[in-house]
Amino acid sequence: MSANILDGKAIAKDILDEVSSKVSELKTSGWNPKLISIKVGENPAVDLYIRNQRLKSEQVGIIFEEKEYPNDISANELQAAIANFNVDPKVTGIFLQRPVPETLSIKTLQKAIHPLKDVEGMHPASIGNIVYNELELGPCTAMASVELLRRTGQDLKGLEVVVIGHSEIVGKPIAFLLMAEGATVTVCHHMTKDVADHSRRADAVFVAVGKPNLITGDMLKSGSTLIDIGINRVTDDKGKSRIVGDSDFDSCSKKAGWITPVPGGVGPVTVSCLMRNTVSAAQKLKSYYESQFQYSVDAPFGNI
Repeated sequence: MSANILDGKAIAKDILDEVSSKVSELKTSGWNPKLISIKVGENPAVDLYIRNQRLKSEQVGIIFEEKEYPNDISANELQAAIANFNVDPKVTGIFLQRPVPETLSIKTLQKAIHPLKDVEGMHPASIGNIVYNELELGPCTAMASVELLRRTGQDLKGLEVVVIGHSEIVGKPIAFLLMAEGATVTVCHHMTKDVADHSRRADAVFVAVGKPNLITGDMLKSGSTLIDIGINRVTDDKGKSRIVGDSDFDSCSKKAGWITPVPGGVGPVTVSCLMRNTVSAAQKLKSYYESQFQYSVDAPFGNI
């Protein structure tokens, strides 16, 4: 048996095509989605991610603006900058690049972003909305991961799913999103006594731990779906490095029915979900202004 490959690049293209169409509709009514990227300090890996965000933004017609701040910026200064973006009607989305310096609290900064502009989906209000099945602005990686499972064509209602890893930005949101879809979810973490005992019963397994080869083929149910969210750089005996996920792809692909490659699986879909969130945020802001001003608003602040 050889697993079907979930092609993240192809799925991302489908999503971006939809996003591009919605951006055109917003522009027709005078609303041009604008995404602000906030980066603190220097980080080559973050720079690569930002370039990809800019490329996809330009591809779908979203205005992308990068704001860089020094490593020694104070929390008050950065929160003041975020506050300015919150009240700027031309800004429809704010994305805080991770990591931030240890001197800053990522949770405090995330809370400073207005929920209507939280395109990363990490404001407490955005996380809370998932519990109430309001899924427009969920965390991008989590939404991308669940989107990949949907693309297998399986009915998520009643599906037995195991999520390995319970981080605030991936594992926990995935569990909430899946429960909102009616799946039966088990979350495993570093205190779980026997992960394999759970994963072997699952129709679908999500893994986001950051440990290469954590999941092997003998830990999967035959024909199940494996969504590998891990990103790890490993070096072979010859000193050559490559990117791998949290699973042993060779053994898992022989047991699973569907599997995501790393790279080329969750990553491309995550960026496309950020673009979709940016459009959703612009639509929500448009609706908000219309409700506040009691009439249909076409570019309430001029053509923005």
